Amino acid sequence: MPLALLALAISAFGIGTTEFVMMGLLPNVARDMDTSVPTAGHLVSAYAIGVVIGAPLLTALGTRTPRKRMLVLLMGLFTVGNLASALAPNYAALLAGRVLAGLPHGAFFGVGAVVAARLVTEDRRARAVATMFLGLTVANIVGVPAGTAIGQALGWRATFVVVSAIGVLAMVTLAAMVPEMSAERRTGLRHEVRALGNRQVILGLLTAVFGFGGVFAVYSYLASIMTEVTGLAESSVTVVLALFGIGMTLGALVAGPLTDRALRPTLYGGLGSLALAMVTFHAVVDVKWAAMVMVVVLGGLGFMTTTPLQMLIMQKARQAPTLASAGNQSAFNLANAGGAWLGGAAVAAGWGWTSPMLVGVVLALAGLGIAVLAGMLDGAPTVARSRIVARGVPGLRRARAAESVTG
Repeated sequence: MPLALLALAISAFGIGTTEFVMMGLLPNVARDMDTSVPTAGHLVSAYAIGVVIGAPLLTALGTRTPRKRMLVLLMGLFTVGNLASALAPNYAALLAGRVLAGLPHGAFFGVGAVVAARLVTEDRRARAVATMFLGLTVANIVGVPAGTAIGQALGWRATFVVVSAIGVLAMVTLAAMVPEMSAERRTGLRHEVRALGNRQVILGLLTAVFGFGGVFAVYSYLASIMTEVTGLAESSVTVVLALFGIGMTLGALVAGPLTDRALRPTLYGGLGSLALAMVTFHAVVDVKWAAMVMVVVLGGLGFMTTTPLQMLIMQKARQAPTLASAGNQSAFNLANAGGAWLGGAAVAAGWGWTSPMLVGVVLALAGLGIAVLAGMLDGAPTVARSRIVARGVPGLRRARAAESVTG
């Protein structure tokens, strides 16, 4: 794999760390800012709001900017946002810093996925994109626990200073390792918006919102589930989150090769298995060892959906993939917020701490249904292509040529 993928993974590591580390620092921030933990929890939502707003906005503003320069500029904004968070004099300033840090998240992964795919041959593109996302998963194993420990020992501001330093390192490695890609065909905002309106792209985004929403319906309350129902000590929560991160990493490693070989079957299998895993988790949640195994499985199957969805959307918007790719990150963050809200609503309704798992099952199955519908609607070209193959290779070449023109 090219060294440029390492630069993208380092950037993803920094982004993943700052996205999730706030969850472990909420008590420290609340105490320092003289506010309640639930109020401090809005800092998590502020980052997600930044992602949802920034993904389409910054991508649209940067459609004419060379992608290498765009990546460096986005990590520069990320670094400024985290430094502003570290220096925030009050809660309102910290809230603004979190929004600022979240703005480049979606645009970076949108542009980064396109760049990663162009660094390798066509048959290895999903693996390249998955390699970039490995930085995000490793952040949940190493970055978030380490950032939490630093914040608890030296103060939460120190955590964001360290993340800012990672942002500077990412900028340097991106500038040094990512090629210029001068031969790249540039597209304007009109083409990007048109690609975003593609029916298959829209269905892919809806699949992400519902399918990945099932993951966050459970993940958002994983600590409470494992302490209140499974019976683990609160000191074990960091281990549980690390296990989920290990599962995410394994899922990313498996998803790349599988997606390169069979994109839609990988997506279908991931979503269907995710629903089955949450049913199983619900059944064995009171058995400690089984529950911890299911945490790893849930992380793995959940993250297996990200690579095929990212590649699917990039393929269907291949004439202008950047805005659609970034929009996918907005969809994942909407899934984050929506899944957490629905899971919390089930708990608040008195259905118990295991009810988010059943909510997750419904959302995962809804995502699977949308994905299958998209596959059926996309089936006509596949049937036509098989008929052309039956007539011979020249016909296939003509079909591919026509396909490249029509998109």
